[in-house]
Amino acid sequence: MPARIRFHLDEHIDPAIADGLRRRGIDVSTTAESRLLSADDSEHIALARSQGRVIVTCDADFLRLHRQGVPHAGIVYCPRGRQAIGELLRYLVLLWECLTDEEVRDHVEFF
Repeated sequence: MPARIRFHLDEHIDPAIADGLRRRGIDVSTTAESRLLSADDSEHIALARSQGRVIVTCDADFLRLHRQGVPHAGIVYCPRGRQAIGELLRYLVLLWECLTDEEVRDHVEFF
């Protein structure tokens, strides 16, 4: 049976997003909690993939890794400057409600 999406927020995503997701019972990790601050993007992808977590990022380097065929559990890309906390939170909750981990694997969702 497909599982619910779990998220991993990169270091550029406001920590309030993690708080909001957790208040709704959604499993989320952050870069700081995972001790990946300033780590290479490939380390983020490897950790998130090993834990089945969709990376939420505004770093276009993750899009490059996706185009290169690097396997991942999913990427949500939010361009810089479009990070209204409430809007992004509602979008992530909607993804969590509507999609499974299988549906987002190796796929990019654009916010």
